[in-house]
Amino acid sequence: MAKMIKKNYLLAPGPTPVPTDLLLEGAQETIHHRTPQFKKIMEEAIEGTKYVFQTNKDLFLLASSGTGAMEMAVVNLVSPGEKVLVVVSGKFGERWQQICETYDANVVPIELEYGDYATPEIIDEKLKEHPDAVAVFTTLSETSTGTVMDIEAFAKVVKAHGKLIVVDAISGLIAQPLKTDEWNLDVVVAGSQKGFMLPPGLGFITFSEDAWEKAKQNKTPSYYFNAFAYKKNPAPYTPAVNLIYQLKKAVEMLKEEGMENVWERHRILADATRAGVKALGLELFSKRPGNVLTAVKVPENVDGGKLVSLMRDEYGVTIAGGQGSMKGKIFRIAHLGYMSKFDTIIAISALEMALRKLGYDVDYGTGLKAAEEVFEREGV
Repeated sequence: MAKMIKKNYLLAPGPTPVPTDLLLEGAQETIHHRTPQFKKIMEEAIEGTKYVFQTNKDLFLLASSGTGAMEMAVVNLVSPGEKVLVVVSGKFGERWQQICETYDANVVPIELEYGDYATPEIIDEKLKEHPDAVAVFTTLSETSTGTVMDIEAFAKVVKAHGKLIVVDAISGLIAQPLKTDEWNLDVVVAGSQKGFMLPPGLGFITFSEDAWEKAKQNKTPSYYFNAFAYKKNPAPYTPAVNLIYQLKKAVEMLKEEGMENVWERHRILADATRAGVKALGLELFSKRPGNVLTAVKVPENVDGGKLVSLMRDEYGVTIAGGQGSMKGKIFRIAHLGYMSKFDTIIAISALEMALRKLGYDVDYGTGLKAAEEVFEREGV
């Protein structure tokens, strides 16, 4: 049997593919982080990142993962014993809960099944039940399930109650519309390895005026993640110099494309992916799927773990399996960051081949046809 070379395609929801131009940007000589030259680069990177977040408020770059930015939000906003509401509908809602509990917050989880989503009415009801809560922690896109939340509507409810709203936008930012200032969001966190098209290693966090007022009274001790250190000096500790070179270039690319166009590109890729999956007779997992990824139920009599490993190890197409209680029960195809229509076509094609190899009855081209029809209809 003839053998083919194997090219690798990264179609997981983070890390995502990094364009060659951005990889090369990081290969530049490392300069000292206290020089005027680097200060200028960092200022430009921050200004461009503010455009992506749609904010004019304070925004900080952290040498950490997105989880570090989440921890920074908690330690600066929640004192031990204070009550917070946390929307928990997957692994990353659970992470908010775990971080808050680590710092001795009194957590009231708004628990939902994996794949389900909260509504503004649920948030409103919980805030009425717990008027002493100081903040609501939620997720824009629950990466473990592909579910997107209506953050704009959440914020209207939360601010009407006079509370803080804190948003994990780590995977959702850039793929989903998010307007930090217009929606009156207090803290938004993100990471470099998703829609920014960068390697892992940078965390991002914004603070509103209300968030700063709360932080002034906060009693949780912190050092590296103390927001006032960053407010005084945007690089209080050694920053990720070469990643910031790459960030400056990445936000220039996003600005050139325009956020409205970036959001629309992700919507089209999501629509095409879901059309292809449905045409194969497969069922979507999320009750409110977003533009970051498509979560799909593994069909009966197919081994979900084998499906993911077959696509990765034999075909070179990396998608993601399920997490936590969903392990082996779902798989997740990303359409996030540096991706175009042919990434989606590769994903659906590899999925068809893998399903057939694992005994699932599907005609070649069924999913591809449906996806390609979406692209044709959208004129891309």
